[in-house]
Amino acid sequence: MRVALFTETYLPHINGVVTHVKSLKDGLEKLGHEVLVVTADATSRKHYIAKGILHCPAHTSKRFYGYGVAMPLSTTRLKLISQFNPDIIHIHNEFGIGLSGIMIAKILHTPLVYTLHTMYDEYIYYVAPAALAGASTKISHKYIHMLANSANALTGPSKKCEEYFRKVGVYNKPVNVIPNPVDLDTFNAANIQEDRKKAFREKFNYTDNMTIAVFVGRLGREKSVDILLDYWAQTIGPQEDIKLLIIGDGPCKEELEEQSRQLGIDPMVTFAGKVMHDEIPPYFACCDFYITASTSDTNSISMLEGMAMGLPVLQITDPLNEGQVKDNINGYIFKDAQDMYDKILKIKNMSPQELDKLKKSTRESVENSGAVNLAQYVLQVYDGAIQEQTHRKHRLKIWRPKKIAAKRIGLKKWRKNKYETKL
Repeated sequence: MRVALFTETYLPHINGVVTHVKSLKDGLEKLGHEVLVVTADATSRKHYIAKGILHCPAHTSKRFYGYGVAMPLSTTRLKLISQFNPDIIHIHNEFGIGLSGIMIAKILHTPLVYTLHTMYDEYIYYVAPAALAGASTKISHKYIHMLANSANALTGPSKKCEEYFRKVGVYNKPVNVIPNPVDLDTFNAANIQEDRKKAFREKFNYTDNMTIAVFVGRLGREKSVDILLDYWAQTIGPQEDIKLLIIGDGPCKEELEEQSRQLGIDPMVTFAGKVMHDEIPPYFACCDFYITASTSDTNSISMLEGMAMGLPVLQITDPLNEGQVKDNINGYIFKDAQDMYDKILKIKNMSPQELDKLKKSTRESVENSGAVNLAQYVLQVYDGAIQEQTHRKHRLKIWRPKKIAAKRIGLKKWRKNKYETKL
């Protein structure tokens, strides 16, 4: 099968969508399928294909972390994709490249799959002032509704995506929930050498008796790191040797650093800033658990990567992501500051045997989340989309002649009635 994956961002950029698309590409290719990634490239002045990637000229968007945004219309892009002759077009973003995928699928009569990765209601503040948030949200709902109706099949990494599709008015299509993937080889604690762990601890002045919590993600309001800091200040004292490591950058980084200082917890909180994706495993290897208060994530890849490293997760209550974290299996759910503190102490006070058991079961909980597993799940969706497209074409063959005939009959009746009225 030939598959064209449309994504606004791709390597060397790193985010959840990029990681998902890269894993899907790798998995499909391991299973013998041919993949073309279509992406925006702000460094390119013309369309070209290299190493299975169609680079599309784009301009840099400062609002979206310097990612490229491409125009949706391009005859060159259409020509190159026509030559690739995809059996499936699969879009992963909603902007220029995503729109391009929809239009090209329609022109080529190719089945279209749409994966929703982002709960856009949580991100409206990036593009609209507070006064226009309500109107912008309504517009975004109509836009997502249009994209969904254009697709033969819908997917998303959690139940939250299905709820969002229903929220924007998409009721007539099933949503295939396919959890995000994780690179099980890269994120494996057994592959991290002791000297790299030691270098990490020395870098941040962490001693062996400290308990280290870690969060990885974009530092925007939707990640709710401010809630973590508030909870930390309410319950944890410096004498307890419990530290919080925050990895990532974003529009709220300075604001969060100031909040940490204002709360008086800055000696307990480390802002590591941006860390390259392939450098994160040693950080995880020296931490004791992953923690998040975000309810905007659909199926956080950073969290899954932490779990692959054996880090149990402390996650704030999030009903639509229920089941991702299971108490005593791969972490614990907390509902408020005191509950968070109690769960931290539970992990901190575990015996080495208890902790090893929890870490092992945490790793096991994501061992079916590799690239090949993802590809196998998605291939089932592709087969369904191809069948739906075939049925749709069959319905059109029947419907169109009937419609034309109905129009002709209606026209004859109108002419007859008009003539009789005149008489």
